[in-house]
Amino acid sequence: MSRALFTALAIFTVAAHANAKPDCDALACDEVKQAIREIEARMRAGYSRSQGERYEARLRKLKRKRSKVCR
Repeated sequence: MSRALFTALAIFTVAAHANAKPDCDALACDEVKQAIREIEARMRAGYSRSQGERYEARLRKLKRKRSKVCR
């Protein structure tokens, strides 16, 4: 009886962990995409050279992060 109980608990624990991760990844993906949209909107509004360099650097970082997080 205890072996069956242990097996059932192990299965539920693994199943719960497997289901929780995609939700977390989806949230992180949405946050990265939103940050990209915000920077692109600022860029459409106009910017100075120094601001443009900062925006481009931030976009590069966010797009790299998006390629890792959003799958």
